[in-house]
Amino acid sequence: MSPRAKPRHFLKLSDLSADELRAIIKRASELRAERERGESQPTLLRKVLAMVFEKSSTRTRVSFEAAMTQLGGGAIFLSPNDTHLGRGEPVSDTSKVISSMVDAVMIRTFGQAVVDEFAAHSSVPVINGLTDDYHPCQLLADLQAYYEHRGDIEGRSVAWIGDGNNVCNTFIEAAAMLNFELRVACPRGLEPMDSLLKANADRVRVSQDPVEAVTGADLVVTDVWASMGQESESDVRIEQLAPYQVDAQLMSRANADAAFMHCLPAHRGEEVTAEVIDGEQSLVWPEAENRLHAQKALLEFLLLP
Repeated sequence: MSPRAKPRHFLKLSDLSADELRAIIKRASELRAERERGESQPTLLRKVLAMVFEKSSTRTRVSFEAAMTQLGGGAIFLSPNDTHLGRGEPVSDTSKVISSMVDAVMIRTFGQAVVDEFAAHSSVPVINGLTDDYHPCQLLADLQAYYEHRGDIEGRSVAWIGDGNNVCNTFIEAAAMLNFELRVACPRGLEPMDSLLKANADRVRVSQDPVEAVTGADLVVTDVWASMGQESESDVRIEQLAPYQVDAQLMSRANADAAFMHCLPAHRGEEVTAEVIDGEQSLVWPEAENRLHAQKALLEFLLLP
């Protein structure tokens, strides 16, 4: 058997070029249209994706498993109890074994170092399904939703309101790659990754004022105030972030045709009001569905010659 070519990995958004990112978004829209017409093609026939979960998820598991099935392949779900990832077996050993048996691996875990090390020893593409630092698959879906409903995001203004978390970090990468302005409003101490802010100072502005961030924005984005693993901090975070709730009054400061996004799950009455997330400006539901289409496009990009 001939050795496999060195694989492409998707560990953060900037692993792609801007042109590759745009091509994946375009292909994702084509795949959405194909599915709506009932014309899905088995482009990944007999391909197998291993899905390694150290963090639970609804959308990530369903979207990746459905994507592989609809494209003619299969997916294997591995819960924290099903692997020795970081528990008595080196990540490098787990990577070598799993990657010898499948065509791609998706990992949803805590530390970015885990997916980086896994990828370093993998013979097949590795996809970051979420870490504490980045959530690149979510941005594929978000960007696809914006393109489909509002057009090209280049030159637009995006407001991130709340915790400067992994999704916010990935929005910073997107701003640099696709040439849009990102305004982050968050409490002191909850800013996005400092190295990303310094490297992208021409694209990102951070303040503690949500009104300033949202004024004139084309897209307003928020997320839960306490992510998985931060439950013990929930009360403190609710107090810190209460002034950053996205409600109708705050949305009224954005442009009239501004969109609202949230990666879900959402806590209505905390980071966003029901009036906003269920309102006419919300793209939350097509954004969520796009996890399926964007991940199909990503899998094709990584697995097809």
